[in-house]
Amino acid sequence: MNTASKSRFNTVGLAVKTGDPRALEVLDMALGQLQKNEHRFIADERTAADLVTDVEIGDITTADIVLVVGGDGTMLHTARQLADPGVPLVGINAGRLGFLADITPAQMKESLNAVFAGNYIEEPRAVLQVEVHQGDKVIWSGPALNDAVVQKRDVGRMIDFETHINNSYVCSHRADGVVIATPTGSTAYALSAGGPILHPGMEAIAIVPICPHTLSDRPLVINGDARIDIVMRDSESAHAQVVLDGQEHRELGPGTRVIIRKHVKPVRLLHPEGHDYYHVLRDKLHWGRDQASGRER
Repeated sequence: MNTASKSRFNTVGLAVKTGDPRALEVLDMALGQLQKNEHRFIADERTAADLVTDVEIGDITTADIVLVVGGDGTMLHTARQLADPGVPLVGINAGRLGFLADITPAQMKESLNAVFAGNYIEEPRAVLQVEVHQGDKVIWSGPALNDAVVQKRDVGRMIDFETHINNSYVCSHRADGVVIATPTGSTAYALSAGGPILHPGMEAIAIVPICPHTLSDRPLVINGDARIDIVMRDSESAHAQVVLDGQEHRELGPGTRVIIRKHVKPVRLLHPEGHDYYHVLRDKLHWGRDQASGRER
C-alpha cells in the first residue's frame, strides 16, 4: 500500500467518456467534492467545455493523478496515453461492466477522500507494446493494456498466420484470428474466446486463438517477458488487421509481421483500501449466484 500525502496530487487530470451526460454529471459531482481540497484541475479542451465546473485546459499527461469517469473503454483509452509518463489513474464507473473503473458513484465520496488522503492500493498493470513490421521497417506501433487482436478483415473468411515465441516457431494457424492478452485483458475478448483468467499480478501473456479451424489449437499461457511474432502467410486469405484494446487498428497484408512484447512501463492503477480482485470477479462474472434471484449462494 502506498501512503502518499495529499500534496502529491496537487494537479488532477480529468478524463471522461465523450458525449456521455451521465459521466459528465458524475465528474462534476466529484469536482465539487475535491475542490474543497484546493487541487488544480486540468482537462483537454472538449472535456473542459462540457463540464459545468470551470477547469484549466491542459495536457493530462503532466498531472500528478488522472481521474477517469466512464467505463472500461474510457479507462483503456486513457491508460494508453499515460503508460509512458507513468501518471496513476483512478476510475469511477459510469459505464456497464467496471473491471478497471471500479469505484461506483455511490462510493465516490468516501473512496476519493481516502485516495486523495493517501490511503490507497497502487497496482501496476502490464502493458503490451505492439509493432507492425513490413520487411525491416516498423510501419505502425502502439501500446495496449488489454490485448492485441489479429483478426480477419473480410466477413466469412479465415486467415492464415504463424506464431513464433522468442524466435522459435510454434505453429501455423487457420482461424478467425488470435488474441494476445495481458492478465488485465484476460477477462475481456480472450475470455469470450475460451482463454483462461489470469490474476493481474502475474507476469504472463495469454495467446488465445479465435475460432480455429483445428480443434487442437488451444490457448497458451507464456512468460510475460516473451516476444511474440504473428506472421501473416503469403496467401489470398492473409488480409487481416491488428486491433489494440478494441480501439485502434492497422490493416495487415501478406508477409506482414506483428511483434508483441511487454512495454517498458506498466500502467499504474489506484484503488481504495480494501480493494479485492476476487470480489470484482464474483461481482462482474456473477460467480456463486443463483441465476433466478441474483443472490450469492
